[in-house]
Amino acid sequence: MQASLKIPREQPIAASPRQSGAARFPVACHPGCRLALEIDRQFPLLLAILAAVAQAFFGATLLADAPLPPADHWAYRPLQKATPPPVTTAAWHGWSRTPIDRFILAKLSEHNLDPSPPADRRTLLRRVYLDLIGMPPLPEEVDAFLSDNAPDAYERVVGQLLSSPHYGERWARHWMDVVHFAETHGHDQDRPREHAWPYRDFLVRSFNQDKPYARFVQEQVAGDVLFPENPWAVTATGFIAAGPWDESSLMFVQGESVDRLIAHYLDRDDMVTTTMSTFASSSVQCARCHDHKFDPITQEEYYSLQAVFAGIDKANRPYDPDPSTRRKRDSLAALIRQVRQQLNAADNALLDPVLMAEVAVWEEEFHNSVTEWHVLTPTEFASAEGATLTLQPDGSLLSGGKRPDKDTYSVVARTDLPQITGLRIETLTHDSLPYGGPGRQDNANLHLNELIVTIVDPPGNNQELPNDISSQPDDKETTEAEVVSEPIQLRDPQADFSQDDYPIAKAVDGDPDTMWGIYPDIRKSHRAVFTVDQPIHASEHGTTLKFELKQLVGAGHLIGRLRLSVTASPPPFGNSVIPDGVLTILATDPALRDDQQRRKLNAHYLEQRCLLELASLPESQLVFCGTSKFKANGGFQPPAAPRMVHVLSRGNVQSPGAVAGPGALQIFDDLPGTFELEDLADEGARRASLARWLTDPHNVLTWRSIVNRVWHYHFSRGIVNTPNEFGHMGGKPSHPELLDWLATTFLESGGSLKALHHLIVTSTVYRQSSNYNSPFAEVDRENQYLWRMNRQRLDAEQIRDSLLRISGRLDATMGGPSVKQFIQSKGIHITPKVDYVGFNTHDPANYRRSVYRFLFRTIPDPFMESLDCPDASMWAPDRNESVTAAQALSMLHDKFIVTQCEHLGDRAKLASDSMPTQVEELFRLLLGRLPSPQESTAVIGYAHQHGLANAARFLLNGNEFMFVD
Repeated sequence: MQASLKIPREQPIAASPRQSGAARFPVACHPGCRLALEIDRQFPLLLAILAAVAQAFFGATLLADAPLPPADHWAYRPLQKATPPPVTTAAWHGWSRTPIDRFILAKLSEHNLDPSPPADRRTLLRRVYLDLIGMPPLPEEVDAFLSDNAPDAYERVVGQLLSSPHYGERWARHWMDVVHFAETHGHDQDRPREHAWPYRDFLVRSFNQDKPYARFVQEQVAGDVLFPENPWAVTATGFIAAGPWDESSLMFVQGESVDRLIAHYLDRDDMVTTTMSTFASSSVQCARCHDHKFDPITQEEYYSLQAVFAGIDKANRPYDPDPSTRRKRDSLAALIRQVRQQLNAADNALLDPVLMAEVAVWEEEFHNSVTEWHVLTPTEFASAEGATLTLQPDGSLLSGGKRPDKDTYSVVARTDLPQITGLRIETLTHDSLPYGGPGRQDNANLHLNELIVTIVDPPGNNQELPNDISSQPDDKETTEAEVVSEPIQLRDPQADFSQDDYPIAKAVDGDPDTMWGIYPDIRKSHRAVFTVDQPIHASEHGTTLKFELKQLVGAGHLIGRLRLSVTASPPPFGNSVIPDGVLTILATDPALRDDQQRRKLNAHYLEQRCLLELASLPESQLVFCGTSKFKANGGFQPPAAPRMVHVLSRGNVQSPGAVAGPGALQIFDDLPGTFELEDLADEGARRASLARWLTDPHNVLTWRSIVNRVWHYHFSRGIVNTPNEFGHMGGKPSHPELLDWLATTFLESGGSLKALHHLIVTSTVYRQSSNYNSPFAEVDRENQYLWRMNRQRLDAEQIRDSLLRISGRLDATMGGPSVKQFIQSKGIHITPKVDYVGFNTHDPANYRRSVYRFLFRTIPDPFMESLDCPDASMWAPDRNESVTAAQALSMLHDKFIVTQCEHLGDRAKLASDSMPTQVEELFRLLLGRLPSPQESTAVIGYAHQHGLANAARFLLNGNEFMFVD
């Protein structure tokens, strides 16, 4: 019988977001994408067709709106700690070493399966070494273990491996996969992140310290808020910024345009997705355009999670590794704020007699130390980007004409002073500048990123310069026969005014990304002075100086009028940068000053004293993280308060709905998903609330998720085979009672990951052989019930690090900036050129562990990529494991492989002058055993013909090296 199909010609579009076309189908649409809009346009006809098909063929009616799926799903139910089942089969009495074994054995019995015999001791040792530290045992470690007949020999090895610093390095690399950590932004402008590495060091340190898991989670989400006294808690928030960042939209798109608004929502989506998939194995991101189709997660809950991160961006944040330095810096900054508040409030605390006496002494010193400055008259001057510099009668240079986005001013001037002890820069006002200047930006501000001063020896002058003379760097120009010194070292930088977080010291710190600014103190001239580290003594021809003023912030933050001076007076020069208002007070007879003048003078003294102390503190370090505490860069500025987040209809930023408040999921009966915050403007309180919600004992997702991840890495398959998804679309647990037993045991024991590892790797099920059994494979082809150990191919890092270790070339240095195992050069735009092939394989950087490699998103290492090292733009909870021709070619011909095999050959030669003994040494290094007679004969013949290095390359390409049994 043929069903008749009638399609109605008109069907109204549903009014609510959940009734719209894009909301009815689980399509991954970005906010406002054309696909979502097109679905809505075609939705009436599509709905009519589906309704007619459902009625004609199935007798069903298409519901106008479906309720949320129920929360009665295994992943959301409370943890139940089952009693490990008894061993009922007599043949397996005594097989169990841990409660884990009893759960596994019960499931095997249920399916008429038996466990496999134990692996031999050599295989087991190699397995646990590669598992826990990512590298194989050395021959002497194999010999020691095989000769140790004590009952606890294996357990002691496990303890040693868990105590090894290499353990933290191995498991940090796993975590970096999960959070898609890399050290470039990705997208179309893949700029390197030079300060992402402290987060990696936090991971290594945390795993090695066996940090309680709840603390580990809380530090990554809100460590700066919850643990402010711990500087490493700041670096932990690199987790939030581990993923890609759309620099072109978030930094270079000006104003609150639609494109920038979309970029903010997508950036927060990355933060939400990373947080919830990592810690809770939840796909909340599926609720971005509509309520989750399969799990009880509403669109409102998704945007509440976005609101948690609405007050932060991904940026470089300063921090002090030394807590005492941090406390001192915070104390001095607080004192400066207090002094400014007291001055504004006319507080008589500033008239304290003790303070007045200190200021009187300082004032006397001021009047007795007069610095004589000599204005330089430029002889050569130029703007690198085409602005017009015009010499003024007072020796200053006025910038006009074209206003470049960025610029570098070059100025050459000569002086007859017998010596130079200090330099002064003045940024002066002028009627032609915005608001009178002194900057050319529309708001009259300026930024000086770097001041570089060199001595120029004119042609024909053979004076001996005080600094080391060298050829001119490529990025500078010199006239024929001109000799330029190394840059003069400048110290004790001081200015009459510095913008908050943009001190004058940043203009001479060697970092082109830092700068001096003067906003909001515009419409005034400003001065900065520097002490020359070693006085410059003039020759008979005087001294010619070249000044380079690099202004690289962008948006026209350029100096409008500039004047340069030098002095031969003895330092210090702090009195040369006193603000004009304070100079006026100092010129007034103390007896004639009023109280407000005294307060202003005393406040200036206190503030300068604090600034000098701040300048003496060690330089802060930077970490790329999720933060609201970073330096503005053009239009990219820290948010003054959390941004407004709306529930977006169909995920479209141009269809905003209700405002979303910070919160989480409402799926647990005993754990509210709403956050009770005293101050919604406190962005830190939002993240702290989420951190506590994630680590609450009632958040069963968190505790099931982590034990499943650890299990996954030990057995190459989780108890739930979808580590990032525990919802209805994820896998079902193969051993649900074991999963809950592990989670509750882990929670009750304080969240010790090392204890969890020890429990798993000392179990009998972990010690099984990986031998194949055809009848058992017919029942359980994927080995989800673990009737044998799963065989695993070494991952890219294991291959690389193993070769370094056995060749004796491993540099065990831990931490610090990542090593670039490539040649980097300037690209056409922002993304640099990266050359892996031309990199010297003998470079010391090549001997560091793989976890310390600098990780590019869009330009991965071809060798590592061929071995399935994941794309860092994507989350990789479970690595691909492929066997391809490209891998075989890489393992035979890559320069790194060839070089390490040469080192292996050299190491084998150290064992003996005899070729048979050398071949035996290769087997011991690569495979942890001696060769059989047949193997020895074959490899000796090969080595005689092609050399030991090629024999090593032959052996490492075999399955015995490339796989873990």
